[in-house]
Amino acid sequence: MNELLELLKQNALESPENLSKMLGLSIDEVKQQIAAYEKEGVIRAYQAVVNEEKLDASLVTTVIEVKVTPESEGGFDRIADRISRFPEVDSVFLMSGGFDLLLFIKGRTMQESFSFVSEKLSTMQGITSTATHFMMKTYKQSGILMHTGEDDERLKVSP
Repeated sequence: MNELLELLKQNALESPENLSKMLGLSIDEVKQQIAAYEKEGVIRAYQAVVNEEKLDASLVTTVIEVKVTPESEGGFDRIADRISRFPEVDSVFLMSGGFDLLLFIKGRTMQESFSFVSEKLSTMQGITSTATHFMMKTYKQSGILMHTGEDDERLKVSP
């Protein structure tokens, strides 16, 4: 991947001035390349990685494996697009293996997630089965460690 994109993935708030120094480019070159990536849709958005466990009102993240019957002339795309439009849905991926789609949804409670699966997802035409998993704890997300304690968990070596 382009080195500029890799630096932006690590810290999207990094200034063009610092990026230019790290890459050995002019500030204008960095700004132009970022603008081009945004215009082409390579950069889709800038987001913060949030440790929701530190918040008072953390959300329940649910992972759902979905089997679908592909549509003629649309394959998986149309049903994935319909699923993506639900506000509860955070991410949708086409997968290989036993299931076709992998969904990540967010809700305030496990009951909200269950209601989404039973009332909205399972009733959609083309959905043949689902498997639902609740995320219990996040250790690492988007390359960022969520828990960075000072404790060194390595065993002590003694002579």
